[in-house]
Amino acid sequence: MTASPKHIPLFFLIFSFFFFSHVHSQSSDSCNSPLNLPNPPRFETSSLHCAIVWSAQSFILRYVQASPNVWNFILSAPNTNAYIAIGFSPNGNMVGSRAIVGWVGADGMADIRKYYLGGRTPDLVRLESPDQGLQVVNSSMIVRSNHIFMAFQLISDRPSTRLIYAVGPAARSLPSPPNFQLSEHRSMISTTLNYATGQFQTQQSPHASLRRSHGLLNMFGWAILMPIGAMVARYMRKWDPIWFYSHAMIQSFAFILGFIGVICGLVLENRIDASVTKHKGIGIFILILGCLQVIAYVARPEKTSKSRKYWNWYHYSVGRTLIFFAAVNVFYGIHLGNAGSGWNAGFAVFLVIIFVISLILELRMCLKK
Repeated sequence: MTASPKHIPLFFLIFSFFFFSHVHSQSSDSCNSPLNLPNPPRFETSSLHCAIVWSAQSFILRYVQASPNVWNFILSAPNTNAYIAIGFSPNGNMVGSRAIVGWVGADGMADIRKYYLGGRTPDLVRLESPDQGLQVVNSSMIVRSNHIFMAFQLISDRPSTRLIYAVGPAARSLPSPPNFQLSEHRSMISTTLNYATGQFQTQQSPHASLRRSHGLLNMFGWAILMPIGAMVARYMRKWDPIWFYSHAMIQSFAFILGFIGVICGLVLENRIDASVTKHKGIGIFILILGCLQVIAYVARPEKTSKSRKYWNWYHYSVGRTLIFFAAVNVFYGIHLGNAGSGWNAGFAVFLVIIFVISLILELRMCLKK
């Protein structure tokens, strides 16, 4: 029996629908789709529990207790030529946890290693031998289309419920022999998993509020209010003495916010034992410039004084230097804090608006002269 010409388009649409549905199910991964791995791991995978543990990075964890002291795990994620990691933490913190890290290089070579996270810098992350740390057996890395699957068995009566997930930096070298040094992660998340129910909860960092306060105070103080105060002093002089008091009030408020922000940063560094030498150095330099501006305000000479011209040069130069380094350090802080592209874009838009307004006012002032 042959299909009539009028049925051919319908047949083609039905065939295309099932074909592309099959291709999509093979290239994507979800808890509702079958595992169907091209190279199955060396343990049973038919009864695994499944949970999307990190939706932002499409991390999916499958697990099951295979015997009283054996647990099967499969962690899957999109293949971005970066490592993926799962850490078992005693308290929910990264420092002190033990991690299983896997990757597949651009050449297709796969590897999986164990690490002890002794600190927040790469030199404090120690590679562990098979007989150290977590007892992991039957580990393997599997590639299926654009996803990678890290499979392993953990020998433990009860694994830690505090789990940490991380993804490595994109477009950078992966760990390589002989020491397999692990580079700093691009992003991470801390969660709590109930193995019995499969329910998990994202853990808020205990220092998240302090980190947020540090960033916002410095951004608004040094990088937003300071430029606005400088614009008031330069372009509102015809409204004397309103411009002077407005300028002094804005800059004083900005200095107070920035000073508190720097203190928050020093406290945060001490609590999390972070290695942010450059960010800290620039921040202290900005604070010193701010203190110099306060001293200059107190010791400013009279308008009729011969030294007033040189004081103006000093005041303008220090102020502009402060604003420049403040903007640079805000971008650097956003990068260190993994705040995301939204913060970068928002701050960049503010700087562009300030620049355009300043350019227009500067041109008007030049035309009047």
